[in-house]
Amino acid sequence: MQHNSIRIRGSGLARAAAAALFAAPAAAYAAWEWNLQTPVSAIARQQYELHAFIFWICVVIFVGVFGVMFYSLFKHRRSVGHQAEQFHENTAVEIVWTVIPFLILLFMAWPATKTILAMKDTGASELTIKVTGYQWKWGYDYLQDGFGYYSNLSTPLAQIENREPKGPNYLLEVDRPMVVPVDTKVRVLITAGDVIHAWWVPTLGVKQDAIPGFVRDSWFRAEKVGTFRGQCAELCGKEHGFMPVVVEVKSKDDYAKWVAGQKQKVAAAADDPSKPWDDKALVARGEKVFAANCAACHQANGKGVAGAFPALDGSKLVQGPVADQLALVLNGKTGTAMASFRQLSDADLASVITYTRNAWGNKAGPLQPAQVAAARK
Repeated sequence: MQHNSIRIRGSGLARAAAAALFAAPAAAYAAWEWNLQTPVSAIARQQYELHAFIFWICVVIFVGVFGVMFYSLFKHRRSVGHQAEQFHENTAVEIVWTVIPFLILLFMAWPATKTILAMKDTGASELTIKVTGYQWKWGYDYLQDGFGYYSNLSTPLAQIENREPKGPNYLLEVDRPMVVPVDTKVRVLITAGDVIHAWWVPTLGVKQDAIPGFVRDSWFRAEKVGTFRGQCAELCGKEHGFMPVVVEVKSKDDYAKWVAGQKQKVAAAADDPSKPWDDKALVARGEKVFAANCAACHQANGKGVAGAFPALDGSKLVQGPVADQLALVLNGKTGTAMASFRQLSDADLASVITYTRNAWGNKAGPLQPAQVAAARK
């Protein structure tokens, strides 16, 4: 009785162990991807269909060749009395095994050539972005909009060092992705600043080597809004595996808002009052600010209007201490037409004051935006 109980428990454990043995690989395989990623662009779809087309041709060839071979081995084996045929340089056979592969290759080359030509057709693009590979990050320059930035891996170091669980996009997340509008033909000019890289986003059908000293181009048109990920596909050094590519596709309205925000950041950075400005740059900018805000009263030649608006050319105020002129421009002068110009930026005020102090016959020192910022407080 006890022996039977032990045997039953043993068989139950064996069945459980066998079930676990078979379930473990099944659970692991369930997370595997056996095909190309789902395409979200016309080019990626052509590549996907070409891949499937060539695959099934290979399957047919495999089945046909090995089917004939195994049939011949089985039906014409020596044990059933067959004798090997003796022939040499059979012209018909040689023609057949030359012509048939040629026709098969021609049959595959036609759609492959169409796809390759479509991949290289970068004409009529609506947006051009320069992509530069560096060890180990990407640089994106929006040539038509005048701004750019770097895109770096943002996966936390704790995940890389196995000190915390890995996220769903482990090693495929960046601090600043490339942003593009949906349903827009985007041309990418691809190069590198150090070694050979490769910009690759499978779902968009783009994969192009980035070679120092050369500019290669490719294109894509994303058909849906979303975030699509890729990687550097060329071994570029010890951090090669930490160089992901992320493309964020926005609606056209959201993209326009994003571009406007980026331009504002560029303008703000350009007008940063804390950085030192070159005197020539201040004068050049100040001339434009003067023409837009001051020339109507003080005249373009700085001579003013007698009895109404004082001349700036040779003015004691303009050639005197810069703090006095700055105070006048910031606060205006009660009882006169001289209004406050506080609404202008620190850089604009510094540049227009610098211009007036160095234009016409005036020879005085410059004014830095940082001084204007300090005077506002």
